[in-house]
Amino acid sequence: MDSDLEGMSHEQLVAEIIKLRQGIRSHRDSSGHELCWHHPALWALLPERTDPQPVVPEWPQFMRGCIRYRQSLDEQLPNALRTVNPYDK
Repeated sequence: MDSDLEGMSHEQLVAEIIKLRQGIRSHRDSSGHELCWHHPALWALLPERTDPQPVVPEWPQFMRGCIRYRQSLDEQLPNALRTVNPYDK
């Protein structure tokens, strides 16, 4: 799966690492409503060209998952800043 790395020069490998780190940082630095979105740009950093289509839960199950995710943020990050900014996209 990662055989593409074997033929890369040191410089190409460093460039690949930098690209991947930038993608991870971009995802890591997501905040607010951005946390809830589908992130195909992150997956596009992988060399395999697939277009995986997610299985999307029906609304009631989806909303329960959103609530559980938000609760997990309270548990894991109890001192994180909070915002009342509305979703505006």
